[in-house]
Amino acid sequence: MTSLPEPVWPMVLLALIQLVDGALCLKPARFIAECFEDVHFPRRFWWVTPPIKFAAAAGLVAGIWIPYLGALTCGALVLYFVVAISAHLRARDFGRNLFVNATGMLVVCVATGLFCFVL
Repeated sequence: MTSLPEPVWPMVLLALIQLVDGALCLKPARFIAECFEDVHFPRRFWWVTPPIKFAAAAGLVAGIWIPYLGALTCGALVLYFVVAISAHLRARDFGRNLFVNATGMLVVCVATGLFCFVL
């Protein structure tokens, strides 16, 4: 692992994506609420998603100066999206939410980790 992530822009972009996603989850936007319902995510736990996404954004930004935190946050996001993909598969939700949202974000998180910390 390098002493600082290089390049930095993927970390900033992923942090921005997480920040916007967290804001959209505060009072879930219709498409997010439908996604939660499609995978049978209990409504009583919907409140958990914004703090997770805001913490991820903060960890990515802090990871610019604390590389191990950035790498750990990228790894945690990879795990988050693997779990999300698993939930879609378990619910047999094979539409846009699985292939564009969850799988797309998994690719972005893996690429960010690789480009910033490994390659």
